[in-house]
Amino acid sequence: MHSAIFRLTKLDRRIKRALQMFADAVLMVLCFIAAMVLRLENLRFLADPHIWLVLLPAILGTLAMFNILGLYRSVIRYINAHVMRAILAGVIVSAVLLFITAQILSAPVPRSVPGIYALLLFFATSTLRFLMRGLFRRNRLRDRQPVIIYGAGEAGRQLATALAHDCEHVPLAFVDDDPHLQQNWIEGKKVYAPDQIPQLIDRMSISCILLAIPSTSRARRREIVSRLEPLNIEIRTIPGIADIVDGRATYSDLRRVTPEDLLGREPVPPRADLMARNITGKVVLVSGAGGSIGAELCRQIIRHDPAALVLLEVSEFALYTITNDLRETLEHEGRDVPVEPILGSVQNPGRVRAILRSFGVQTVYHAAAYKHVVLVEENVVEGIRNNVFGTQVIAEAAAETGVESFILISTDKAVRPTNFMGASKRMAELVCQALAKEAPHTTFSMVRFGNVLGSSGSVIPRFRAQIEQGGPVTVTHRDITRFFMTIPEAAQLVIQAGAMARGGDVFVLDMGEPVRILDLAQTMIRLHGLKPYIVEDGIAANSADGDIPIRIVGLNKGEKLYEELLIGDNAHSTEHPRIMAATEVSLSRDELRRYLDRMTSACQNFDIAELRRIFLQAPLAYRPTGDDIHDLMWNSTRDHQQEVTLEKVGA
Repeated sequence: MHSAIFRLTKLDRRIKRALQMFADAVLMVLCFIAAMVLRLENLRFLADPHIWLVLLPAILGTLAMFNILGLYRSVIRYINAHVMRAILAGVIVSAVLLFITAQILSAPVPRSVPGIYALLLFFATSTLRFLMRGLFRRNRLRDRQPVIIYGAGEAGRQLATALAHDCEHVPLAFVDDDPHLQQNWIEGKKVYAPDQIPQLIDRMSISCILLAIPSTSRARRREIVSRLEPLNIEIRTIPGIADIVDGRATYSDLRRVTPEDLLGREPVPPRADLMARNITGKVVLVSGAGGSIGAELCRQIIRHDPAALVLLEVSEFALYTITNDLRETLEHEGRDVPVEPILGSVQNPGRVRAILRSFGVQTVYHAAAYKHVVLVEENVVEGIRNNVFGTQVIAEAAAETGVESFILISTDKAVRPTNFMGASKRMAELVCQALAKEAPHTTFSMVRFGNVLGSSGSVIPRFRAQIEQGGPVTVTHRDITRFFMTIPEAAQLVIQAGAMARGGDVFVLDMGEPVRILDLAQTMIRLHGLKPYIVEDGIAANSADGDIPIRIVGLNKGEKLYEELLIGDNAHSTEHPRIMAATEVSLSRDELRRYLDRMTSACQNFDIAELRRIFLQAPLAYRPTGDDIHDLMWNSTRDHQQEVTLEKVGA
């Protein structure tokens, strides 16, 4: 049967149409015979040639009508209830022709036969087509993945309809929280209660659950997924309702549920006045425009009609990527915003001043920085040159050229830092605070926040890659926690915070509750339909029942267990519910210059030990986790010097 159906699907379209017409003609003959037998209760009429003369015009007319109505152009596999109208019209024509021909030829056909014939033909023709559709679909279902659709609302129904023609998934049941929908049948599938999912998985061999709840709140989605996680089954979802409405996605664009779907909070709609204050009608520059935050800032900025957007980026590839992305978006949305891609480093004073003057920049979002803790710990001088002196260069150039607003993108790692990266960002804050006191025409502000979901420095892309490679997933400590925020929300809050600045403000974004990284790793593994187990000190717990190991590897260089957002307890609310302002320790320009001069000298002499002493003496609350210096060049140079000394002693 399987091979015969497969051969039918591969026939030429004209042959398929001829087969359908032949089948319909045979059905008409059989239905006419059946109607006559039902009426006359004998078969003697078969010997009368007038009977067949009556039937011939009906057959030809019906086939012509079916063809005109497009019945033979319909693909059997995809027919639906709409085809019934064409069949009904053709059957009525057939019955009328049968009646008229019988009257003209005075054939012995009872008057009730055309009516009986019409009923039989309608039933037979439609049944044959839907029977064939079922056989074709069953043939296609052999290699499809059986799934449950969670959500029997409009989105779930649309998904079930879309999957009817899908080559990968076959929905066998709905699940919904609404008791009024449970036990009902929708799209030919029964609706069950959520607590019946484990039994459905066993009974139907379900391998995946599809979430069709695009408008559900993030908290509710998190609750549903946490209930499904222990089942160790793959969970996929349809796109958000905004993407579907905008035409960027369809109901059948399934993807895995990601931590980004669960960790973020319900977004607070941005205030239009704050979003526009430093952007609309102004020339805006974003440094580090190709990074995760810088790129999203650019996407948000072009939606508020700046006079021009200047992209400053040291990476050619990153600049090329974000420039193309923005120009395609502008073309798609019909906006006319000049986008000026500029290659350059914030450490180059002449280049930065020339850029600010040439374009008449009015607002600067300074996102350029080295942010990877371990990399900066191993490359201290370059980290400080970029994060501290790069900030000094662009901030002083902004004050000198009359930039109206300067917003520094800072980090929660600047609070009581345990590593050079965090300390360098806190020093960058001090630079902006000192300039804020002496720059009458430029409003300086700083915005601090934690990790953003999906950024290049986030653990989530690393975990995802490790899971797809079969593990192990590496976590540094059982109790380590981090704050997380979505990139779009972070960018919107940065723009709104900068709009509220009066000068020297340190804004802190409300990051919500911290997330335990071990829990995050376990959740990501379960979302892939796998079972995690933990390996610590070489000992595996419950490895026999697990699929992917989570290896506890110990804290990285300079890494903290817990991140903070405030140095003191003096934060106060602002006009935005998710933005706080803090009063932090600051230095005068002269006090700061003494530290910066010493740092300049230490960088020139490549003296990491002196840089460490400066950071310990400065008001940074810098508390390194140990006495070791991890800079690769520093340690390599010292090892080489020791080797030379030993060689001399040996000589």
